[in-house]
Amino acid sequence: MQAKFIGRAGIAVATITMGAAATLAAAPSALASTPAQAPATLAAANTCPTWSVTGKAVNLRSGPSTNYRSLGLLYRWSDSGTEVGSSGDWIKTKLDHKSETGIKKGTTGWVHKKYLEQCVYMQLD
Repeated sequence: MQAKFIGRAGIAVATITMGAAATLAAAPSALASTPAQAPATLAAANTCPTWSVTGKAVNLRSGPSTNYRSLGLLYRWSDSGTEVGSSGDWIKTKLDHKSETGIKKGTTGWVHKKYLEQCVYMQLD
């Protein structure tokens, strides 16, 4: 009697904090023909452009340094934006919605990277 093993193909996405890359590992779909086959590993680029504010109250600035004027404050987890540019450790972001402090949706401004967290796409099976 010959035993058959057919593995279910799956995708796992490991999320790592900002600044690190996510990795994508694909499991082999069947081991019947080549039992010594190793799982394929692919590098996945994090293409999610959305950033969430992680600082308590962060200035949205008109330029990429503290020398530029503040356009208003953004609050932790309730305010987010889409990246439209960067300069060094500063991210230029376009607000996804009206901020808690009343900054209009679509306003662009600069926030230092240490006060932001980039989203990571995940597939949950």
